[in-house]
Amino acid sequence: MAEPGTRGAAYKRRLLRLLAGYVASFLLFLLVLAWAEQQGVSRVWLGPIFLFSTVMMYAVIGITSRTTDPEEYYVAGRRIPPMFNGMAAAADWMSAASFISLAGGLYLQGFGGSPGQPGGLAYVLGWTGGFCLVALLIAPYLRRLNLYTVPDYFDVRYGGNWPRRLAALAAVIISFTYVVAQIYGIGLIASRLTGVNFEIGILLGFGGVLLCSFLGGMRAITWTQVAQYVVLLLAFLIPVSWLAYKQLGNPMAPFVYGKQLEKIEELEHGLLASPAEKAVQEEFLHRAAEYRAKLADVDRALAHERETARERVRRLKREDADSALIVAANRELAALPKDAAAAREQWTRALHETLQRASALGGLPPHGTPYAGDPRGSPAEKAAFGESRANFLALVFCLMVGTAGMPHLLTRFYTVSSVAKTRISVAWALFFVGLLYLSVPALAVLVKFEVMQGLVGRSFDALPSWIVQWARVDPALVSVSDINGDGLVQFAEIHLGADIIMLATPEIGGLPYVVSGLVAAGGLAAALSTADGLLLTISNALVRDLYSQDLGRHIGAEQRVILSKFALMGVALLAAMVATLKPAEILPLVSASFSLAASAMVPAMVLGIFWRGATRPGAVAGMLAGFGVAAWYMVTKSVAIRAALGLAGEPELWFGILPVASGVYGVAVGVVMTVVVSLLRPQPAESAAAQGVGIP
Repeated sequence: MAEPGTRGAAYKRRLLRLLAGYVASFLLFLLVLAWAEQQGVSRVWLGPIFLFSTVMMYAVIGITSRTTDPEEYYVAGRRIPPMFNGMAAAADWMSAASFISLAGGLYLQGFGGSPGQPGGLAYVLGWTGGFCLVALLIAPYLRRLNLYTVPDYFDVRYGGNWPRRLAALAAVIISFTYVVAQIYGIGLIASRLTGVNFEIGILLGFGGVLLCSFLGGMRAITWTQVAQYVVLLLAFLIPVSWLAYKQLGNPMAPFVYGKQLEKIEELEHGLLASPAEKAVQEEFLHRAAEYRAKLADVDRALAHERETARERVRRLKREDADSALIVAANRELAALPKDAAAAREQWTRALHETLQRASALGGLPPHGTPYAGDPRGSPAEKAAFGESRANFLALVFCLMVGTAGMPHLLTRFYTVSSVAKTRISVAWALFFVGLLYLSVPALAVLVKFEVMQGLVGRSFDALPSWIVQWARVDPALVSVSDINGDGLVQFAEIHLGADIIMLATPEIGGLPYVVSGLVAAGGLAAALSTADGLLLTISNALVRDLYSQDLGRHIGAEQRVILSKFALMGVALLAAMVATLKPAEILPLVSASFSLAASAMVPAMVLGIFWRGATRPGAVAGMLAGFGVAAWYMVTKSVAIRAALGLAGEPELWFGILPVASGVYGVAVGVVMTVVVSLLRPQPAESAAAQGVGIP
C-alpha cells in the first residue's frame, strides 16, 4: 500500500486488493480478541493489545513509506487515486472532535441547543456542508496551479512576501490550536486503554504521531489515513448498530432512532415534574449563592478556606486519624487556589457551571427542541429563541466557511493527478464522511435513552464500574454525586463531559469490552490521522513557506524536507506539552480553529480566485483585519478567559453571538477590507492573475 509500483488500472486493482486484505485482517483481529475475551483474558491485557497493535500497524505503513523526495514528501507524488484520497481526507477530517466529541455535543446540547450553547446538529450541518464549498469554490482551482502548500497560493496569486507570510503564520496558529485538541484526545484514549496517567498517555500518543508522519510526510500520512479510516468507521458503526439492535431490534440506527427520541421526550416530561429532581436544583441554587458570596470578597473567602483546611488537617493529626484521611485533607489544602486571581477564575467558572446545572434537566435542553425559547411565548422566551437560532446559524456558517479555509484539508487535494480527479476526490470524501455523520445524531439519542432508562433511579451503592474508571482518568469527564442525599441517582446529579460519551458508549450500553477497545482504537485513529496532517501543515509552513523563502534560500529541496521533519518533531512535542495543561474540551478548541481559519484565509483566497481586482494590499488588510477581529472577539468575550484575566462582569456579546462563532464577524470584516483596500489601492494584475488563477 505504501509504495505504488505501477500506474493506471493495474495500480488501482492492486490497491483495492491490499485494502480488501487489510479489512479482512482487521476483522479477523477483532474476532480473535472477542474470542480471547470469552476465554477469560483480562481487560488489563486487551486494552494495551488494542493500543499497541493499531499503532504498530500505522507505524509499519509510515516507516515503509519513508522518503526524502520533495514531491513525495509534500504531495505524495500527486498520484493518489480519488477514492483512496477521499478515504484519507475523511480520516483527516474525522478528528477527535468528530469521533469523540460530536456525539457528546449532541447528547449535551440536543439538536437546537440552549441560549448559551449552539445545538449539536450545527456541527454536523456545518462540517458536512463545508465540503461542498471546498469542491465548488477552492480545491479544483488550487490543484490547477500544481502547488505544495496553501501559502504557496497567496505567494503565486498576490506576489510579494506579506500575503505568503501571513498565510503561513495563520496556518500555524490555526493548525496548532486544532492539533492540541487531537493530542489531548490521544492522551485521553491511551490513558484509558493502558491505565497510565493522562500525561504518560499523551507521550505514548506523541510517539504514535511521529511514527506515522515523521519519515514519509504526505505519502506516509495518506496511506496511514486510509488504514485509520477503516478502523474508525468500524469503531463508530459497530456500537451504534449494536445499541440500535439492542433497543429497537434493528441495527439500521439512522433510520430507526426516531422512536427513541419520542421516548426521551416522555422521560424528560417525567423528570421535569419529579420532586427529587427539583430538590437537586434547589441544592445547586444554594451552592451558586455560596459562590457568589465568595466572589464578593475573594481575598477574605480564600483566607477563610485556607484556614478551614489547615484546621481540619491539624484536627485529624490531633485525633491520630487514619493516614489516608490526613493525606486526603492535605490534598484538599494543596488544591486550593494559589492566589486571588486563580480563586476568582475557579469560582467564576464553578458559579456558571452550578447555575447551569440548577436549571431543569441538569441544564441540558430538551433533546428534540429545534431552538431554545419559544417564538410565541413571553418576550424573554422570544428573545431566547432568536438568540439560540442566531447562534445556531452563525456556528453553521463558521464551520462551513472554516472548512474551506483549513490548510491541512486543502493540501490533501494536491495529491491527485488532475483537476477533474480533485472534484471526484472531494465527492468521495463527502461520501465517506457522511457514512459516519448520519449515525452521530442516532448515537447521541440511543446513549441518552440508556442513561435515562438504566442509570437514573439506580442506587449509589450499585453504580456501574465505568463511572469510577473514567473518573480516575479525568474527574471533569464523569461525576455522579448524591446532591439531594436520597441515595438514588437523579438525572441532574449526573455530569458527563462531551469527550466521554462516545468513548464510554459500549460500557454505558453493556457491550463486550472488546467493543470498548475498538471504540478507543477508533478514537485514537481519528486523532492520529488529523494530528499527522496538521503537524505536516505546521512544519511545512515554518520551513518551506517562512524559513526557506526568507532566511534559507540557499538550502536545497532535500535539506528542506529534512528540516521539515525536525520541525514536525518539535511542534509535536510543544503541542503535547500544551495538551497536558488541558486548556479546554476538544469541541470548543476545534470550533475556535474553524472561526480563525474562516476569518484569516477564506476572504482573500476566494476573492483572489474569482475577482481579478483583488490586490496584494487588499489581501494583507483583509487577512489581518479578519483574523484580528475574530481572535479579539473570541478572547474578550469568553467567560473563562475573562475570569483568568481578572475581568469582572459578564461579557457584552454583539447581537448575542457566542465567541465560538466569532468567524461571522471576522469573515465579514475580511471581505469588506479586502474589497475596499483593493479598490483604493489598485495595481496591475499580479503574475498569477495574468496566468488565469480566477474562473477558467
